Amino acid sequence: MTEAAAQVERLSFDDSEALRALLGARDANLRLLASAAGVSARARGKEITLSGAPEDVGLARLALGQLYELIQQGYPVFEMDVEFAYRILAADQSAQIKDIFLDQVYLTGKNRVISPKTLTQKAYLEAMRNHDIVFGIGPAGTGKTYLAMAMAVDNLLKGNVDRIVLARPAVEAGEKLGFLPGDLAEKVNPYLRPLYDALHDMIDFDKAGRLMAKGVIEVAPLAFMRGRTLNSAFVILDEAQNATSEQMKMFLTRLGFDSRAVITGDVTQVDLPGGTVSGLVEARRLLADIKGIAFVNFGEADVVRHHLVRQIIKAYERKE
Repeated sequence: MTEAAAQVERLSFDDSEALRALLGARDANLRLLASAAGVSARARGKEITLSGAPEDVGLARLALGQLYELIQQGYPVFEMDVEFAYRILAADQSAQIKDIFLDQVYLTGKNRVISPKTLTQKAYLEAMRNHDIVFGIGPAGTGKTYLAMAMAVDNLLKGNVDRIVLARPAVEAGEKLGFLPGDLAEKVNPYLRPLYDALHDMIDFDKAGRLMAKGVIEVAPLAFMRGRTLNSAFVILDEAQNATSEQMKMFLTRLGFDSRAVITGDVTQVDLPGGTVSGLVEARRLLADIKGIAFVNFGEADVVRHHLVRQIIKAYERKE
């Protein structure tokens, strides 16, 4: 791009404290945004100067303005938020970052706010608020289980439900389960560990232990759901792509009065034996038109893990 083709724009910010937070330590936030937008950016005094292609400068200006407003409303913007904000606006310039980031789902015991970081995550939260059964389908790292867990804990603490039930198929154990050491609970525990990890990230370890001892929070293999009716419960089925057709039907028909269920999984990561139909794949086909059931589909743009995870998912999607 020639010098003549470049657009130079100077942005002024009155709130010095908010501007410092916007720039980040040693201008790290500004550098990250400039790299993402493909522009040059320089901060001096209360001004930020942007230079680059007009459309790139316009998008960077939009992101800076919305992030600045977000900071003024008390939201602590980190480098990760800058990347998410740019991603959202690059996909939809009419989006309002504050409507997404300020949608607080749950405040952990460590005073860490859990909130959506993408448009799809925002839609997922709205679906969980407005539907009794929600399917979250997509690749790893998109927050499907984590946000469902936050919503479950929030509902429990507000008294909307009496208990939380977290389930997972222990499909990897298969025929070898009997050869593992320990009783049945000890044998299946490794397959439930990701659910415990998410739970302990939101509730103090000792408090979570007391709630589990009282049966208020239950973490169990999917097979343990058979024959039960779950009333006033927030039920999460994780890794649902590894539930068989029969198991999925069994799980969905456990739902009792004043209960809601969230089913999460990745249909590209089915570990069932060859020829076995995934209950998640079948449910998406059979239940898509039933009123009261919502399906939310995540993509690589919703990955909120290390930036390389997005690239890995893209590479495998191209292969498939």
